[in-house]
Amino acid sequence: MSNNTLEKLKARFNPEAAKGMDEVFQFHFTDAGSYYLNIQDGTLDVQEGEHDDPSVSLSLTTDTLKGIMSGEINGMTAFMTGKLKATGNVMLATKLTSLFPSE
Repeated sequence: MSNNTLEKLKARFNPEAAKGMDEVFQFHFTDAGSYYLNIQDGTLDVQEGEHDDPSVSLSLTTDTLKGIMSGEINGMTAFMTGKLKATGNVMLATKLTSLFPSE
């Protein structure tokens, strides 16, 4: 995943939506390796690699993530059509758009 995409995520992070959360979102990008977002009570930490015990794991391409985050792709549709695979607490994935609202 490009640093540009990571910077955009960090810039869009909504600490208010993350108050009281203690979750790890693991991303496995088929075109860019693995990263995880550690969200703890309004803070965001982005790390490269794999977390030992993520709350939810998502497998997708960086383009699919960009589409979901921009609203061009419906996350549920991406899941149903196989563009997005999720394991763990799948309902957490639905919070991504409130945690990282588009401009």
